[in-house]
Amino acid sequence: MQSITVAGVRKSFGEVKALRGVDLEVQKGTILGLLGPNGAGKTTLIRALATLLLPDEGSLYVEGYDAVKEPDAVRRLIGLTGQYAAVDEQLTGRENLVMVGRLYHMDIDAARVRAQELLEKFDLADAADRTLKTYSGGMRRRIDLAASLVNRPPVLFLDEPTIGLDPLSRRGLWGIIHELVTDGTTVLLTTQYLEEADYLSNNIVVIDRGVVIARGTPQELKTRAGGDVLEVRLSRPEQAIQAQAALTSLGDASITAPGVLVLPLPGNGKALPHAIRALDGANVGIEEFELRHPTLDEAFLHLTNRIV
Repeated sequence: MQSITVAGVRKSFGEVKALRGVDLEVQKGTILGLLGPNGAGKTTLIRALATLLLPDEGSLYVEGYDAVKEPDAVRRLIGLTGQYAAVDEQLTGRENLVMVGRLYHMDIDAARVRAQELLEKFDLADAADRTLKTYSGGMRRRIDLAASLVNRPPVLFLDEPTIGLDPLSRRGLWGIIHELVTDGTTVLLTTQYLEEADYLSNNIVVIDRGVVIARGTPQELKTRAGGDVLEVRLSRPEQAIQAQAALTSLGDASITAPGVLVLPLPGNGKALPHAIRALDGANVGIEEFELRHPTLDEAFLHLTNRIV
């Protein structure tokens, strides 16, 4: 059953066409990763689904309700965590959550009980009565996500929820998001971290310049990027250009970091011995090499034709 349905949605801001006929569906109790370069239209779509702006054309349904014609019904069913924490730094963590509960018309006792539940779930109980200006970045993101869950929404929109967090804090939020989906929540996630999308998403939609250019599971999108990939780390980084030239006959090798080259290999790695011989013949020293499947980052760059 579909929890979110978007059909033919268009939105322009003056001469800028942010969305140019977007279609997507999100099944109930799953995570859809919405990927795209900066300016692709991801946040515009999230804002339209969250009833924060009206589309010029098309339809958006959340749990069967029309986001344009029945915005109040949709708002009661969704939680939204944006790119920046939407909480009050002068209030404590507990006060923030109680305030959100009251905005959802909970009575004060119910709001306090729900606040305590979320503070414990997000490992913030010890900091519950500290003002948010004393919280770390990771703690602020957790309280922001907790605030979006006060009304127990069946649908959650996460617009780059882990932006700016350290790897440990990001992993902690991933675990919480997984728990929510296990409990039946539907999540629409935008992120710039491709590893995050790969780890969390059941399905992915890639948009670029306001249109959908690809969709599928993470594995399906990685398969579309081609065959295996040879990653070579040189013992002398200054030989990167020399190594790139030596591999020209086998394809386009990219220098992804000082002394690191990545070369797509057709034929399931059958070209690997030729690559090694080519580097050896050019007197290029190899520190290590690895034959692997493409990453979602490489699939994304392949689909959008973007250069790192």
